[in-house]
Amino acid sequence: MSRPPKKSEFLEVRIPHPTKTAFMERCRRDGRSASEAVRAFIEAELAASARPRRRFRPAHLIAGALALATAGAAAAPSLADSFRAAEFRALDADRDGVLSLPEYLDR
Repeated sequence: MSRPPKKSEFLEVRIPHPTKTAFMERCRRDGRSASEAVRAFIEAELAASARPRRRFRPAHLIAGALALATAGAAAAPSLADSFRAAEFRALDADRDGVLSLPEYLDR
């Protein structure tokens, strides 16, 4: 029986403290570690990159892509809406109101 590769690499992510707190609470409620949640997100992103490219509408973004922002919504709902809007504007490079996968991946 072969074992999965040992987890020996680190990834540092800088986020606001309220977002981290909300994310950690969400992970605790879901019964998984933050590392498990981040690994699942990364694996989903890698799997998605193997699929054919298509355009995404804001409502259809990959949920994990905004997981940290959404987690922050639990801590500060009034700030989360403006954060999401600003985040979308930053991603929508051609300002057409639609986020394409290349725009998302170029971030």
